[in-house]
Amino acid sequence: MGKLETIITADGSKTFYSEEFGETFHTKYGAKSEAEITYIKGCRLPEKFHKQKQIRILDICYGLGYNTAAAIDYLFTFHPQSHLEIIALELDETVPRQALDCGLLSLWPGEITETLAALLEKKQVITPNLNITLIIGDARQTIQEVVKKNWQADAVFLDPFSPPKCPQLWTVEFLGLVAKCLKEDGIIATYSAAAAVRTALKMAGLEIGVNFCVGRRTPGTIASYNGELLPPLSQMELEHLNTKAAIPYRDPSLKDSREIIIERRRKEQLLSNLEPTTKWRKRWFPQEKYVD
Repeated sequence: MGKLETIITADGSKTFYSEEFGETFHTKYGAKSEAEITYIKGCRLPEKFHKQKQIRILDICYGLGYNTAAAIDYLFTFHPQSHLEIIALELDETVPRQALDCGLLSLWPGEITETLAALLEKKQVITPNLNITLIIGDARQTIQEVVKKNWQADAVFLDPFSPPKCPQLWTVEFLGLVAKCLKEDGIIATYSAAAAVRTALKMAGLEIGVNFCVGRRTPGTIASYNGELLPPLSQMELEHLNTKAAIPYRDPSLKDSREIIIERRRKEQLLSNLEPTTKWRKRWFPQEKYVD
């Protein structure tokens, strides 16, 4: 990925804009806030730290390192006697390198910045209360290494670019592998409220609920094997899961391109007898236009 443009978000924290994907790495409403609310709060990490002395996190799409930084910050600030283990997956290590070089991680204490700088260089950092591993490569392949280890997470930060821009990491097959890395009482948190994503999570055997919202009109999604942990979807969201928008992305070989995955879904939507999403949209948002 080439040089990334720095954007200041509404809470004063900075993020990058990717010309390749046509999106920022975080919501415009607040990059730091998104890390703390969507992922730390969304995965119920404060409650988990109170109940257990060791927490495991799978950080999918490490990116700038904000979500991992927020988790370390929570550990250092509130539970310094606990132990945190993180496995982070990232395709392009030039992204976290640019974040460090541009000083974007100065949002957090120097100790955290130093830890993440060491992680980028060595790919693993081990201290008395931290064990962090950064794995570089296509997450569709690298997550298979995690599955083979039978490594189980208390929390999964699911943070790729949006489904239309990066469908490779929102497919039935990929999210099925993610689910295999989740403890029975673990939680997957994401900013996405896409019906296709929620369907794929349900197909992986998970219950789904609403996540906390950072400036967006619709809240994100959390998923767990234990449905009692999850705030329920609204009637509007439940109806959305019965439309063509809920047809998931598929990638049977875990190697297909974005274009192939999108075209496969488009063909499945054309053959589907589910309600057109435009009809659902008119029912709930009569003044707006929408494309499946």
